[in-house]
Amino acid sequence: MLLTKPHPSSVFLSSTPVPHPSTNASRVTPLASSGAGRGRRGLRVSAASLAPAQPASASQPAAPALSRVDVLSEALPFIQRFKGKTVVVKYGGAAMKSPDLQSSVIRDLVLLSCVGLRPVLVHGGGPEINSWLGRVGVEPQFRNGLRVTDALTMEVVEMVLVGKVNKQLVSLISLAGATAVGLCGKDARLLTARPSPDAAALGFVGEVTRVDPSILHPIIESGHIPVIATVAADETGQAYNINADTAAGEIAAALGAEKLLLLTDVSGILADRDDPGSLVKEIDIAGVRQMVADGKVGGGMIPKVECCVRALAQGVKTASIIDGRVPHSLLLEILTDEGTGTMITG
Repeated sequence: MLLTKPHPSSVFLSSTPVPHPSTNASRVTPLASSGAGRGRRGLRVSAASLAPAQPASASQPAAPALSRVDVLSEALPFIQRFKGKTVVVKYGGAAMKSPDLQSSVIRDLVLLSCVGLRPVLVHGGGPEINSWLGRVGVEPQFRNGLRVTDALTMEVVEMVLVGKVNKQLVSLISLAGATAVGLCGKDARLLTARPSPDAAALGFVGEVTRVDPSILHPIIESGHIPVIATVAADETGQAYNINADTAAGEIAAALGAEKLLLLTDVSGILADRDDPGSLVKEIDIAGVRQMVADGKVGGGMIPKVECCVRALAQGVKTASIIDGRVPHSLLLEILTDEGTGTMITG
């Protein structure tokens, strides 16, 4: 079962009032809510929005200020629901290319931490890796959405993800007012890898065989944000490049996370891949498996869907695929009814 919705065009926490969606929005078979954190709830209408407009006066706050306060007030039930809960965010793609979007994502992550959520950031670094591969004369290659990783590429991947991107994100979080601890899968054996079944074609691309989250618990309990680069080693110490979506799903499951959120370069799962307006708002595991079987989900979206389904099967409450190019998409997905991408439920 699935719901569709148009791509969001408003920006969370903007200085202009955010209009509520029309009650005539296109719908497919509705899904029943299955408890806190599952399912989009019905449209909430505040008393203020129903009251007749009043003439402005010197004693009344300006409209933009009222709008900001109203947004904060409407976010309160979601803050209360998710306070103290772990949310794992996979960050990568286009949202890492733009300094403005990067700043927006980091500030949103820090805001979630400040209001009591426990975010864990798992990151890729595809654009940065591609840039450095170009500097050493290597043409990036992909197969079924996964990077082909020979020995030289693996060396570059580890240097870029662990030594550059990871520490840059830690610094940005510190500048935004929170504290972060940078790690990779090798640290404290957080992730143990093995070669991919398609190793002959993919090279040093690995799968996660084991997650030991013991290093993360004290970091999270202390109020810090773990920032994890997805490089791991096997039992012999050989390094592997782990797909960031896959790693985020496994880490979310090991932590018993409330939510898994994948920031991507697309708006979410589309009912029709040729129609950007056919965004699937919510879908269950059976529904998304049927879409894959029907060929409606393909390419780089398949590993994302598979990692979401696996995380849900291991106890994560919900998994969302959202557009990292949309400013404040993280806040829109967690702190509003409407969300901004596709939420998959168990």
